[in-house]
Amino acid sequence: MDKYYSITELTREFGVSTRTLRFYEDEGLIHPERRGRTRLFRSADRRLIQEILRGRRIGFTIAEIREVINVYKEPPGELGQLKLMMKRIDEKRDELRQKRKDIDETLAELNHAEEACLTRLAEIGVGT
Repeated sequence: MDKYYSITELTREFGVSTRTLRFYEDEGLIHPERRGRTRLFRSADRRLIQEILRGRRIGFTIAEIREVINVYKEPPGELGQLKLMMKRIDEKRDELRQKRKDIDETLAELNHAEEACLTRLAEIGVGT
């Protein structure tokens, strides 16, 4: 028999708002059962929420998460999902490496600009 989770249980477990879970539902990422105005989440919904939140933590967009979830539902299923996930991870890693490089270059330029200011201040006789 399926165990059901309330929206309150899941918001507490995952530290997210009810609005977040409703957003994921509106985006078609999760599909809780409805009994009147009450949402009942199955174990599969709970696992999806875990995966969605992991994807968000590593910087995936909702569209990227949806794509990974949808690949699982169609052939080749889990194999296709895993291959797509590996591709997306590589892309995200490359993106982060580029951002790190850009930040390092900006920090170096800031250091150079600061040194130039300090040098000029010394030339005109102003102490810092």
